[in-house]
Amino acid sequence: MPKHALVSSLIGFALVGAVTAGGIAMASDSTELALTNGSARYIAPSGDSAGSATFTADVRDDSGVRSLKVLAWPGSSKLDPTAAELRHTNDATCRSTSDDTSRCTYTLKVTKKEASRLDRGTWYVSALATAKDGDTVFVPHAATLHVND
Repeated sequence: MPKHALVSSLIGFALVGAVTAGGIAMASDSTELALTNGSARYIAPSGDSAGSATFTADVRDDSGVRSLKVLAWPGSSKLDPTAAELRHTNDATCRSTSDDTSRCTYTLKVTKKEASRLDRGTWYVSALATAKDGDTVFVPHAATLHVND
């Protein structure tokens, strides 16, 4: 094989290798849909003021965040919500914090009358995040909160 053909072949191989390696690096840099930093808080009504149950989480995906569905349920109920069931629940409000991350918050006002009917004790929050590219992630126990008097 002539020397110049061998050099051309090696340059071509190096370019293909560089492009392939770059493609792998780009693929590994992409972020999968993730829900992180989930926290929940219950504040009982006081005086004439309503209370609230609030869930906050960071949702990240390289395509962006479409929605976060939330369901709070008492641990004593033995519920076991599924991703399919969460598709028909309440939406959190999501605000973009970067190109691929949003801070999502869901707040439910709780009146004294409603609070008197709530199961006391541990509650769980289930969450279903959906990315703009259609990917979903379901977190059955995204956070825990405690409902007390």
